[in-house]
Amino acid sequence: MSSHKLNVLVYTGTGSTVESVKHAIYSLRRLLSPNYAVIPITETVLLKEPWAPTCALLVFPGGGDLGYCRVLNGEGNSIISQYVRRGGSYLGFCAGGYYGSKRCEFEVGNIFMEVVGSRELAFFPGTCRGGAFKGFQYDSEKGARAVRVNVVKDAFRGAGAVPEVFTSYYNGGGVFVDSIDGNKDVEVLASYASELDVDGGPEKAALVYCNVGQGNAILTGPHPEFAAANLSPQHDVDGYDELIATLRADDDARTSFLKACLTKLGLEVNQGISGAPSLSRLHLSSISSNDVDDLLHSWEEIISREGGEEYIKAENDTFHLQKPETMWSVTGLREALTPNDSPDPKSPNISDEGIVDYGAIVKRIVTHEKAWPEAKATPYFNHNAFYSSLREYRRSEPEAEEWGDFLMYGEVVTSTNTLLEKNFKLLSKLPSGFTLTATTQVAGRGRGSNVWVSPAGSLIMSTVINHPAHLAPSRPIVFIQYLAAIAIVEAVKSYDRGYDEVPVKLKWPNDIYAPDPRQPSSSPPSYVKIGGILSNCSYSSGSYQIVLGIGLNTTNGRPTTSLDALLPSHLAPFRIEKLTAGILTRLEALYKTFIRRGFTRDMEGTYYKHWLHGRQIVNLETQGGIKARIVGITTDWGMLRAEELTSDGHPTGKIWALQSDENSFDFFKGLIKRKL
Repeated sequence: MSSHKLNVLVYTGTGSTVESVKHAIYSLRRLLSPNYAVIPITETVLLKEPWAPTCALLVFPGGGDLGYCRVLNGEGNSIISQYVRRGGSYLGFCAGGYYGSKRCEFEVGNIFMEVVGSRELAFFPGTCRGGAFKGFQYDSEKGARAVRVNVVKDAFRGAGAVPEVFTSYYNGGGVFVDSIDGNKDVEVLASYASELDVDGGPEKAALVYCNVGQGNAILTGPHPEFAAANLSPQHDVDGYDELIATLRADDDARTSFLKACLTKLGLEVNQGISGAPSLSRLHLSSISSNDVDDLLHSWEEIISREGGEEYIKAENDTFHLQKPETMWSVTGLREALTPNDSPDPKSPNISDEGIVDYGAIVKRIVTHEKAWPEAKATPYFNHNAFYSSLREYRRSEPEAEEWGDFLMYGEVVTSTNTLLEKNFKLLSKLPSGFTLTATTQVAGRGRGSNVWVSPAGSLIMSTVINHPAHLAPSRPIVFIQYLAAIAIVEAVKSYDRGYDEVPVKLKWPNDIYAPDPRQPSSSPPSYVKIGGILSNCSYSSGSYQIVLGIGLNTTNGRPTTSLDALLPSHLAPFRIEKLTAGILTRLEALYKTFIRRGFTRDMEGTYYKHWLHGRQIVNLETQGGIKARIVGITTDWGMLRAEELTSDGHPTGKIWALQSDENSFDFFKGLIKRKL
């Protein structure tokens, strides 16, 4: 299987500052979406999880590099260094630049602030000396300034258009000295335009690029990732408003330079700008529109009324209930004015320039009690196509009777799973089969710390399953993710005549894979992830309430490939509405069989038919690298069954059950075994 590198990991652990992390994640997501998932990680992840195989870029933001040294010296730095030298990329902003140099010299002679010493990573073989400008104070903006930076354009050949000069936020960063002249592995990317308060050498190097083994690194003194839109006024700092205005005036040049840096590191940059999308309204409907009124009646005890308006104030979000006739009123439109051109009015109080606090935004639910949403309200989701497909699929699935009857759709949402699972007050009132779907997620969740990149064209849905608690011992919840995986594959293959050969596969326990289209046909098969399943569980009134999230690249080719890309030219593209209906009906039928009979041999056989792991050899790293061959899953708790092998590949006679140690990057690293 391919380990396509889709993750950009931003260190957020000991030593980093909240502001620097915030700016780094914002700018990187804006420039790299939808090609990469920008994921915050801590030192625990760096030390304990197998993050390197899927990491396209490791980023260390501003902060204090002594904190980085304290938790990562030794083992952590060895892991990072090995990652880069084997072909990885490192980007160090400010403190991350000091940390990535062979030597750090900071505020030499200042007994209260001096930091001097060697550093283990040594990607830049010289010294990072700072502060380049006087005035730095920890946890303060008093030393911040807007600095002019001259770009060495020859260093960016093939990296796109770059400015000759740009203005960058600066606060305590260094200048890179020594080991520059005559060193073919070091390039100066930009230099400070002003005179420095330390000896910066003839180059006054503000940013450097370093070849490191098979990999590379860019280290910075200033902060080209800081956007003026995300800087808050500092009333106790003289001239700070002017600093923000100066940075804002030159923001296009700064952005172009940062894009060129990412391109030079080998990343595929979004040549447009992915701004912060506004949240859309949520449209609640039912296959029988009159049933929406009954559902709202069941919510009566969680609805509060203020000024004639109805709200659900849940644990994580506040929902404002609206009628379709008020959505297009003059008042409603005035409230929802937005520069976005979408026909669906978006949430107010969102800047399209800076970081958005989505949690503070009231989510609007339009309740369609008389008819399905009009096309102008949901131009990217056709409710008639969905409900018609639901009825059609039910003709061949007699046990599928209810799931999908209630659908809530939003063009742009935070996360379908989060909106349900984190708002227990609302979740506790939802029937099995209630489904929330969306066109785009801005905060999609994956397993552990993973983020599932969810651009338009993805099938995004979360379905509620109320699993009776008294059945849990004999019908373990863990198997529901297996049912979902089977439902997805079978819905794809039964989509219509001719689709049964679409080559989708299952990766244990809850991922959907497809052949990598970039792999030459003459090479061994290589697979990339195109979908995943996320299951969250809570307890209420005698049932386990499961929120089952599904994400599937359907018509979008990024970040890996899509279902449409797998189709021969004579087959029509998938329609997300129809495929969603197919998954729901198949899942409901499988679940009802599971409730009656458990995880049957037929289900187990179907799972094996579509999975990638038949006879796969794995190394049990936590057990000294013992080899084992996967032979199936256990029918009690759904763990992997594997037979232990000798060093020359012969069975020892021992059978083991394998489960993940909960790392979030690779289920086949850190497997834990117990004897069956």
